[in-house]
This record gives sequence, structure tokens and C-alpha cells, in this order.
Amino acid sequence: MKMTFRWYGEGNDQIKLSDIKQIPGVTGIVWALHDKMPGEVWQRSEIAAVKKQLDEYGFNMDVVESVNVHDDIKIGLPTRDRYIENYKETLRNLAQFGVKVVTYNFMPIFDWTRTDLFHHMGDGSTALYYEPSKIHEDPQEMANYVMSFTEKYHMTFPGWEPERMAKLNELFEAYKPVTKEKLWENLKYFLEALMPTCRECDIKMAIHMDDPPWDIFGLPRLLVDKQSILQFLKMVDDPYNCLCLCSGSLGANKDNDVPDIIRSCCDRIAFAHIRNIKHFPNGDFSEASHRDCDGDTNILEIMRAYHDCGFDGYIRPDHGRHLWGEGPGTVRPGYGLYDRALGIMYMWGCWDMLDREAGKI
Repeated sequence: MKMTFRWYGEGNDQIKLSDIKQIPGVTGIVWALHDKMPGEVWQRSEIAAVKKQLDEYGFNMDVVESVNVHDDIKIGLPTRDRYIENYKETLRNLAQFGVKVVTYNFMPIFDWTRTDLFHHMGDGSTALYYEPSKIHEDPQEMANYVMSFTEKYHMTFPGWEPERMAKLNELFEAYKPVTKEKLWENLKYFLEALMPTCRECDIKMAIHMDDPPWDIFGLPRLLVDKQSILQFLKMVDDPYNCLCLCSGSLGANKDNDVPDIIRSCCDRIAFAHIRNIKHFPNGDFSEASHRDCDGDTNILEIMRAYHDCGFDGYIRPDHGRHLWGEGPGTVRPGYGLYDRALGIMYMWGCWDMLDREAGKI
């Protein structure tokens, strides 16, 4: 496996590349141009500026997360072809700098959804938290809560762009005709249009699971379980149509057997997110440390599944807790330095032991 670490960019992330360099085994930075709106072309000069920063520390820039998909593509409007052409141009520009994987999602309006960004865990740490009882019919309340953090602390959240959230009512109106079946059709149209460019550029498109994996505010979600994932892979059966398989997004539904899903489609997983979820009897869930016994996601068997399948793709610790003074204003929710670094060492410990059992070390 190729260990990576997500970084939000100079001036946009309080974690420094020099900090990440000290984490053993990290060879790549998962990056993006977070000031770009969905549908805009990523220019070569902008990509080159990031490459220069990463080169200084010897990191590759093989994985981009995310090149966000314009709403017109998801809705299926006549204007979608123009935005698809922009997406192709971005892929060609990224290929010039050696990018191998582009992660994206196809969730309507919202990206990930949580009701508490800094929930107190009882040990002094905080973590992202989801409380179903706080998800009401009016999505504006949740949007206002999330956006209050972006405005107060000058953060950017992919999928929560202020320009889009300011038009929330218009977006919901535009998505009204988009059923689950229609969203599947629009996703297929998008990918079939992109595949020739992906083959030309040798870039794999890796779709992220929907988070959480169920419909929310009446909006359909597609990538939610094993059946839908296999449907997706069959729908556009191309080696460049791949998964960014997120154990946390799938694990939010405790009925999902994530190790089994990995074994069923490992050859199409281009990028893996390792995240642990703790479920509570009332239906709430929180994000937990990567240690297997701290959550319910079965991290040990997830790592074993990847190892047994000979996974040699890119992997990263996903959301972690906020530790040792990290909090609002000093850290991006879910993306602290310390717990993700601890998660990497836990993942390497699992992997090294599996290698030893297999006689590889």
C-alpha cells in the first residue's frame, strides 16, 4: 500500500508539510485546489505551484481529492456537457504533473453531513458526531451550523462552498426532479463521457461513498452498500472507473460488512480511506480512533482484506479525533494532525504484522 496524508494547502491548513514529513511511511500528499468552484478548469500554473511545494519535501502528488462535480452534471441539465468538457481539460492538465487518481463524489447538494463538528468524547478529545434527531426537514439549520464554522475560522469545506450554500433553496428546487434512478443515469452519462480521457491520461476516477449512506433531506444517495457498489462498477465496466472506498462512510451503516465489500471489488479500489465509527444504541454515531476496539468498523479485518487481496493502491487515514489542544480555530474538523498520525502508525503495525505472517519480512 502507498501511504498518503490529506493536506488542504498552504495558507489553508495549519498543518505544515514539515510536520507530515515526520510521519513514518508517508510518501504522498492528497491535495486539491480548494479555492476552485465546481466546474472550473484547474490551470497548469496552479497545479505547478502545488507541485513545487510538495517537491521540496519529496512528496508525490499522485492523488487529488476532490475535483468536485458541477450540480448541472448531477441534475442532468443541458449545460452539463460544457462542464464535462471543463472536467476533461482539468484531467489533461493534472496528467501533465503525474496525477494518477482523482477522487470525487456524486452526492446531491451536500457533501458529508454531521450534526456536531467538535463533540466531546469524555477523554478530553473531540470528534465529528451524527445525531439523527437533529436532522430536521429544513436543511437550512444544519447548513447554517456548518457554514458558521467556515466563516468564523476562514475554512473551506469541499462540497460546502459558500457560493453554493447561499443558493440552498434554489438548489433544492433544481434537484426536485432528480430521482435515484435519474441520478444513476446522470452518473453513468458523466463517467462514459470521461472514460476516453481517463484512458488517454492514465488517470483513474475514484468515487467516494455517500456519507452517511442513506437518503437525507429527501435527496437520493447512491453508493451506500455492497449491492450499489457492484451496480456502479458494472454500470461502467472500465478499469479506469474505480472506487475511493471509505470504511467510515460505509461503516456508518452497521449492516455493511466492509471487509467483505473490499474482497468483492479490491481490483477496482484505487484509493482507500480508513476511518473508524462508534455506534450508540439510540442510532447516533461518532468517529473514533483507528484502533479496532474503539469502534465498530472492524479495522483489523479491513486491513487483512486489503493485505490478502494484494492491495498496492493509495491509502490514507480518514477523519480522526482532535487531540492535545486541537479545536475550533486551530484545526479543520476531522483533520487534526495527531490522531491521523496515530492512525497511520496503527495501520502500518497491522500491515507489518500481516507481512510477517505471510513471510514477507
